[in-house]
This record gives sequence, C-alpha cells and structure tokens, in this order.
Amino acid sequence: MPDHDTAPRPTPTPVPLPGTARLGPVDVVRVGLLGVRGRPMRAVLSGLGIAIGIAAMVAVLGIGTASQARLMDQIRSLGTNMLSVGPGDSMFGGQVKLPEDAVDMVRRIGPVTSASATAQLDGRSVRRTDRIDPRETKGITVAATRVDLLDTIGGRVGKGQWFNAATSRYPTVVLGSRAAELLGVDGPNRQVWIGDRWFTVIGILDPIPLAPEVDRTALVGWQAARDLLDFDGHPTRIYERSAEDAVTDVRNVLAATVNPADPAGVKVSRPSDALEAQLAAKNTFTGLFVGLGAVALLVGGVGVANTMVISVLERRQEIGLRRALGAGRGQIRLQFLTEAVTLSGMGGVAGVLLGLIVTSGYAHAQGWPLVLPWPAILGGVAASVAIGALAGLYPAGRAARLPPTEALSSG
Repeated sequence: MPDHDTAPRPTPTPVPLPGTARLGPVDVVRVGLLGVRGRPMRAVLSGLGIAIGIAAMVAVLGIGTASQARLMDQIRSLGTNMLSVGPGDSMFGGQVKLPEDAVDMVRRIGPVTSASATAQLDGRSVRRTDRIDPRETKGITVAATRVDLLDTIGGRVGKGQWFNAATSRYPTVVLGSRAAELLGVDGPNRQVWIGDRWFTVIGILDPIPLAPEVDRTALVGWQAARDLLDFDGHPTRIYERSAEDAVTDVRNVLAATVNPADPAGVKVSRPSDALEAQLAAKNTFTGLFVGLGAVALLVGGVGVANTMVISVLERRQEIGLRRALGAGRGQIRLQFLTEAVTLSGMGGVAGVLLGLIVTSGYAHAQGWPLVLPWPAILGGVAASVAIGALAGLYPAGRAARLPPTEALSSG
C-alpha cells in the first residue's frame, strides 16, 4: 500500500492581499459627514464665521443694489434735462446781478420747454413770531418765486396749495419741507413773521431732489415780494427744462442768453449730476463694506481650518483603523476635505439666507424695490466652498500622511 505520509501534496493557491477599497461619491460624502454630525456644536460655531462673512457681503450688496435701483428710478422720473443758472462773482468781488428779463430770454431758446426762477431776498428772515431775534434764521432763506416754478423743477405740494395768480400778490407763503420742519409748522393756515408783517402759510412742499435749496426756503409770490419786501425784480436762480437730446446745446448758449453783457458772470449747472455723484459715492461705500465682509469670510475660513486640524488630532485612531482596513491616503484626504467643504458650504448657505432676509426687510422698511444680488448669492456660495476647500487642504493632507501604526498607537 502506498505511504500516504510520503505522497506529494497539492500546492495551495495563493490568496491575494486585499487592495484599496474603492468608495463611490455617495460613500465619500457620507463618511465625510461623520465628523460634522458627531460634533454638531463645533460645526455650528465653525460655520458661523463663514455665515457672518457671507451674510455681510450679501446684505451690503443687496441693500446697495436696492438703493441704487431706487436712485436710478428717481433720476429717470425726475429727468436729466433740467439746468440751473445762478450768478457768478464779478471782478470786484461781489455777485453779478442777473437781468430782470432773463427768464423770458431763456424761454426764447428753441429746445427750451419751460423756465422759471426764484430770487433770494437778502436781509429778510422768516420767524415763528415777531418776538424772535431776526438773527436766528435757522438756515432758512426767504425767496420770491414765480407761479410756474413747481412745473419746471418737478416739485409737489405735500399739504395745502401752491400759488396762483391771486395768492401770489398777497402776504402768503409756501414753505419748503425742511423750512416747515425747522419752524414747527405742520400745515397751512398758520402765520409766520417775514420782514415787518405776518404772512399766512398756504402750503408745504414735499422734498425736491433736483432743487434741494428750495427745501430750506420760505417762498413768497413774485409780486408780493415787490410790493411788501422791497424786491428789485432780479432773479438769483433760474431753472429751465429742454428736450433730452438738446441739453448740451442749450447749456452751451445758456450763459450768453441769460446775461449777454457778462456771460462769464453766470454759472450753469445740471442738478441731476449731483444725484449721479451720489450714486457713484454709494458704489464706493458698497465696495468698502464688501471688503470688510471678505475679511470676515477669511476669518471664518481660518476658523474652519483650525477646527479641521483639531478634528484630525482627535481622530488619529479612526484614521489608523481605516488605513489598516485598506483605506488609501487619497480616501483619507478626500474624507477630511469633504468634511471641510461641507462645513464651510453649510455656513455659506446659511449666510446667504440671512443676508437675503436682512436685505428684503430693510428694502421693505425703506420702500425700495427689492433687487436680488444674484452675483453675490452665487458668488457667496462658491466663495464658501472655495474657502472650505482651501481651509481643508492642510488638515486633510496631514491626516493622509499619518502611518497606520503611529495612528493606532496614539490615544
């Protein structure tokens, strides 16, 4: 019988060592979220810095965009076709007097559609009573006005009425919005002291953006100023409107038309330029606040990076166990990078929502049109993801470089 102990035995087939396990995208995200779910309070505090930075940027851009939209609507509604004419300085140091018939001469310019004027009455003050010191003017001026002024400057009467052919001849007065506020006059049928007599308030104007000087003025009729306040008939401010496409041409001839004898003594300005300068100033301040929001976002990114470094130190045993079970360095790196991006991305989404709430609330309170700043919304989310990726690069690389034996032996 054959000896079974000496019989050749079959060679066993070698078993391959387990290779690196491959994780699908869903598994990578699920593993990356473990750290976020395991430490919710730390995740909230880390994402708070990102949220504050994004919220500040979205709110500032949103409010700035709404404010600019309102200002642009205001400029379009008021028009950019109004020019203002005032006296310049003479060679002797005083102000040049505009001719009495200057308004009629301006109306003769072909493209001009309307023209009117006011005349500041120097030495006259308006007071609530005759017992107040005349030197206490509160910055309110007294001016004569033509009946057609409001149509030219685009003003509106808030309370009471404007002058007509009859009331402009009698001691009546219409107050600008700021002048009424300073005098404590809240409606018509009150009396104020101008010169040496009482004038009856017949109206209060709404604020006039294109003629802010009128807001601080007490206006009396042109003829009443002549009869009662020794007005000499020379205007000090002329307003005119013309066709939009002819504003430049009118501006070029306006000074010579108003005062042919001394065109250099006439100053011509475009009131809408002040509103456009205000719009440019808003853009400047918006850029400044966006920069401050970017600083807050950067600080939030540093907070996320710090949180991820601490997370790597606390989870060394977990990293070592995963490496021992076959996880590669790339998977460890991707796990912590996903965690950082998720942490930052959630802060970015929360910041966008908070910024939109602040923007819509403020715009509604101010009566402004709500304009969503889509570049800020999309850019905010993208910036938070990018900040998270940058903040997670070093901690993820550090976790991937940990040898399994060193990671398991710590703790």
